[in-house]
Amino acid sequence: MGELLLVRHGETAWSRDLRHTGRTDVPLTAAGEAAAAALSGLLAARHVTAAFASPAQRAARTAELAGVKGAVTDQDMAEWDYGGYEGRTTQQIRVGRPGWYLWRDGVIPGDAVHPGESLADVGGRADAVLGRVRPLLARGDVALFAHGHLLRVLTARWLGLAPADGRLFRLDTGTLSALGTEHEQPVISSWNLPPAG
Repeated sequence: MGELLLVRHGETAWSRDLRHTGRTDVPLTAAGEAAAAALSGLLAARHVTAAFASPAQRAARTAELAGVKGAVTDQDMAEWDYGGYEGRTTQQIRVGRPGWYLWRDGVIPGDAVHPGESLADVGGRADAVLGRVRPLLARGDVALFAHGHLLRVLTARWLGLAPADGRLFRLDTGTLSALGTEHEQPVISSWNLPPAG
């Protein structure tokens, strides 16, 4: 049985500046590209039989630089749609909404491009991804190239936890994590591994 390999995309200018980056298609920085390329050693040591990526260029480019060819685009792996909070930092949001916490308070509606999405909606998309990739693990590892909040929710759902429990799993840019099983029960095999080198 293979493991589910979670790769958070490399650094972007918005992730570096702690701006909520949902559907805005921001490219990797030079540091993000270097970190993505450095992940190739970790991934080359695995038996990756299938790979999927968010539709965002930062995820697809991370897969390419990490040496994983032919990652299939999966719309359900897009980042949380932050609605009216797109592009804003937590500090900026708290000016108008003191004490705001994404995992508890959610987002406000935005424009037509960023309408916003509930945590339950993100959980539903994560469940759909897991439903499609679980059968593929019988052949080997499956790599998912996506985003911090989506991958944290997906991890919670893998473990049988509520989507809001994704708040428990800090996930840095340009890192590799693995989800597997022990005694037929879902576990985290490794978490937030930085690139080699």
